[in-house]
Amino acid sequence: MNLILLRPDDYLDPQRVRLSDARAEQIRQVHRAHIGDSVRVGNLGGLMGSGVIEQLDDHAVELRVTLNRQPPAKLPVTLVLALPRPKMARRICRTVAELGVRELILINSYRVEKSYWSSPLLSEARIQDYFIEGLQQSMDTVLPALRIEKYFKPFVEDRLPALASNKRALVAHPRTDAPCPRDICDDSLLAVGPEGGFIPYELEKLEEAGLQAVTLGERILKVETAVPVLLSRLFS
Repeated sequence: MNLILLRPDDYLDPQRVRLSDARAEQIRQVHRAHIGDSVRVGNLGGLMGSGVIEQLDDHAVELRVTLNRQPPAKLPVTLVLALPRPKMARRICRTVAELGVRELILINSYRVEKSYWSSPLLSEARIQDYFIEGLQQSMDTVLPALRIEKYFKPFVEDRLPALASNKRALVAHPRTDAPCPRDICDDSLLAVGPEGGFIPYELEKLEEAGLQAVTLGERILKVETAVPVLLSRLFS
């Protein structure tokens, strides 16, 4: 946790916060901080800065905060991602937040198991927790926007064309010859399928919505590997 994220109910007054949860434990046990030490803090969704420890005991930490820096800019990309396996969700969503993705849209796909949609590991609240872990790691305060689309066909036919309009719209797929572009700065949309990829019908519908199929090459990557590789290649 490189950044302590603050919420409105942490504030005692406009300049002082009191923490008594895992963040206080992080300051005591991981940072091994003492009264007078400074830690990096930021308001969730707002400015970043520092907090000087004024009180510290086994139950809580009180900080006097100064917030004067903007968070880092987001990547200009909407990531459309087939719902991942629940066990991989934390890693993927953390990575999405760490890399600064602007928006994540989770969609259904033929190869997504129906049971995934009812997993508590993939609830909206849990996904937001994963995002926060990523923000704390990468020193950012702004959550990716999150949208969940449980029905593939209505999404790709009715909503995706407008989302892809005026964007560099791509779909990662191993069975195409077009290489994934590098170092772009365009407003973009990137679709990534489930393990095994989008089936031909789905790829056809995505292309009809305006997405171009691109590949990273001959190697077939797991989703949790493909997502950071694609984003790093596109926006390095």
